[in-house]
Amino acid sequence: MQKFQDKVEVILDALPYIRKFQGAIVVIKYGGSAMIDPRLKREVARDIALLNYIGMKPVVVHGGGKEINNWLDKVGKKAEFAPNGLRVTDKETMEVAEMVLGRVGKEIVELLHREGETKAVSLSGKDAGLFVAEKLQSDYDLGFVGEIKTVNAEVVRGLLEKGFIPVISSVAMSRVGETYNINADIAACKIAKELEAAKLYLMTDVDGVLDNAKKLIQRLNKKKAEELIANKVISGGMIPKIQSALDVLSIGVKSVHIINGTVEHSLLLETLTSEGIGTMVTLD
Repeated sequence: MQKFQDKVEVILDALPYIRKFQGAIVVIKYGGSAMIDPRLKREVARDIALLNYIGMKPVVVHGGGKEINNWLDKVGKKAEFAPNGLRVTDKETMEVAEMVLGRVGKEIVELLHREGETKAVSLSGKDAGLFVAEKLQSDYDLGFVGEIKTVNAEVVRGLLEKGFIPVISSVAMSRVGETYNINADIAACKIAKELEAAKLYLMTDVDGVLDNAKKLIQRLNKKKAEELIANKVISGGMIPKIQSALDVLSIGVKSVHIINGTVEHSLLLETLTSEGIGTMVTLD
């Protein structure tokens, strides 16, 4: 009997969050190992479908770094990275990346249909001028890596209004027709800003932001985040995630959640439970 009571408690715990975010747009940056492991891919699709069924409006933004590397190996091309860790994208690599990202987007749509029986549509950032970019200026020439300058989210809003889940790949086009690879975290932040999303989720392969003792920080405000960066507690690849989070929070996105996509149902645990599972970043 106790196990049934526990299940009821879980449902009751979720109720205020279901009520609070009814109709809210939530942007999910999907990446890391959660995009590689078949079991995790199925579970993420089911989680997104559930959020959709309870009244939220998910928008998925995805990269495909590991899959791009696999395909580069197949064509005998070595992946190249700059000293700052960003991918160097020459014309051939860009062609492979665009192909792979298109395949990944279609696979996510297929999973959402099969696992969650939801309506989903895959989009490139090039479609309808969703992302217009220019070449990213850097101390190291990154090739066809872009910086988003404008976002036209009209097509995304239209899909949401019709009950579809948009699945967006992190590719953009310049005003003169050049194709650029875009960092998926940044692409997710840009679309979250434009849509004035209630929540932005950044799925990673780590639990969230850790303190000096390597313990998870469940809630992090702007002042504390800047302090941790200055003291080098937040370092490496977590710095641009936090900086992007603070950027979107400053223009209306209510919270950014950094969660471990390798933990089963991390998306639901962060959204529908009082404890959460990752780090929630807010302004105050």
